[in-house]
Amino acid sequence: MSTAAPPRPGRERPRPARLSPADVLRVGGSGLRSRPLRVFLSALGIAIGIAAMIGVVGISTSSQEELNRRLDALGTNLLTVGPGQSFGGGEARLPDETVEMVQRIGPVESAAAVGLTDAKVYRNDHVPATETGGIGVYAADTALMKTLGTEITDGQWLNSANERYPAVVLGLRAAEQLAVHESGPDVQVWLGGRWFTVVGLLAANELVPELDSAALVGRPVAERELGYDGHPTTVYARARPAAVSDVQAVLGATANPEDPSAVEVSRPSDALAAKEATDETLGGLLLGLGAVALLVGGVGVANTMVISVLERRAEIGLRRSLGATRGQIRTQFLCESLLLSALGGVGGILLGIGVTGGYATYQGWPSVVPAWAMSGGLGATLVIGGLAGFYPAVRAARLPPTEALAAT
Repeated sequence: MSTAAPPRPGRERPRPARLSPADVLRVGGSGLRSRPLRVFLSALGIAIGIAAMIGVVGISTSSQEELNRRLDALGTNLLTVGPGQSFGGGEARLPDETVEMVQRIGPVESAAAVGLTDAKVYRNDHVPATETGGIGVYAADTALMKTLGTEITDGQWLNSANERYPAVVLGLRAAEQLAVHESGPDVQVWLGGRWFTVVGLLAANELVPELDSAALVGRPVAERELGYDGHPTTVYARARPAAVSDVQAVLGATANPEDPSAVEVSRPSDALAAKEATDETLGGLLLGLGAVALLVGGVGVANTMVISVLERRAEIGLRRSLGATRGQIRTQFLCESLLLSALGGVGGILLGIGVTGGYATYQGWPSVVPAWAMSGGLGATLVIGGLAGFYPAVRAARLPPTEALAAT
């Protein structure tokens, strides 16, 4: 009976060489360089998806930064008080002493009011009475500009010296409709059946846009010449930022103690923020479209890698015949897929940053692209690349070397 010879000492089963990370990158990169046009088109699909996502996030963030900058400049501590509906269903009126009562609230820094009159304003006395242009004539307190934080672009604001005389300050749109481009003693408008001198022009105020279409006169002259009854239409109050909510809670009862339910209290900065927040719906839609484009790009990567496996069967068979393991073949094609996706991801991030910067510059906004969006975009491309390249890599690894060589 014969027995098997024992293995000779010193002879071991040969082990396949292990590829270093540099070798894996070199082999994966060579596969991409051999098909530049196909690589470019596949990477372009990934880049478009990432650019769409980066652009949406960047533009939304830049818009939010611009909103925060404007709110910081305008102030978020402005509150408004207006008449609501009375118990009988008619329109209520604020008391004459509303401003004085509001000023007694401790955290209120300043308060001022405007009152709408029945007067109309025209460029001259030859304009038909029906062509008012929607400009309202308001009696205004001298403290209004300080309370609102509005700027004067030309001339001066109403003061104790001119509020008793026929002097008027025009809002931005009111001045445009009346074709008034400057103030001065020779610039007059026909207001309430007599000439008023334009002493100042207001800049736009986003928190109180209704005053852009207003002609503002002093309370004394409004009561004497325009029939103003002294009841304010709107009271504006500036509170200490830390106490805005507390002031807002008591403002209605303070403004009209006899009927607090007939008072409407609002915070203009909330309305402005809500207006800007409506853009988030559109941003979410565009973000979804970017995700779809990214998915399409991933399908393109998978298609490119599958075709690459079919076209390179001879290369795969030769490498297997020379000792490459299935794991090495799988790693090679998975590396190519990841490199292809990373190429598209980097291109998409750069394109998204460019789109964000260009649009923000056009709008006059600060350009902001969050770091998490860029890192998340690159991470998404690597995940897409890994998923898209997994099946082609496994398929390449399973090709028998004899079958691959015989196919050539």
